[in-house]
Amino acid sequence: MSPSRCPVAPTLSADPAAPVPETLAYSFTLPARLTSPALARAASREVLRAHGLADLLDPALQAVSELVATASQFTESTDVYLSLRYRASALRVIAYDSHPRHTHPRLATACDTRRRAALRFLACVCRACDGTWGFGEVREPGGGTRMWATLPSVGARAYGSPPAVPR
Repeated sequence: MSPSRCPVAPTLSADPAAPVPETLAYSFTLPARLTSPALARAASREVLRAHGLADLLDPALQAVSELVATASQFTESTDVYLSLRYRASALRVIAYDSHPRHTHPRLATACDTRRRAALRFLACVCRACDGTWGFGEVREPGGGTRMWATLPSVGARAYGSPPAVPR
């Protein structure tokens, strides 16, 4: 037998390329606790700033907070999952919790109504940004619920600005 050789580590550039919006792709696992929305906002704030998307902070952080708070409220596990992606000039915020879809129609309707009520402020933020939001069953193994908000950058940048007054 000949001795094996460890691979040589690649030489890394001393000047890595700065993050740009199109490379924003982060995922966080957070505890299902009352403090998690604040942790998610803090992490998301830094990520958005690092990628040159500070002008999306207000609606993005509100979406992050609402989604993580709702996921923490509904999950049956000890943690929730948050994903941030920027593609096609839009920020997509997704939260996953372990609460499964109910098989009984009345229970499913009641649960969906509770979740929709918990996300009513998110609906207002998305509407103001010309974005979309929703929730549904997780398609990946393990099940649960996926909630999302898509914030187009044009609408998100105008969020909170007073409407233009016609002259």
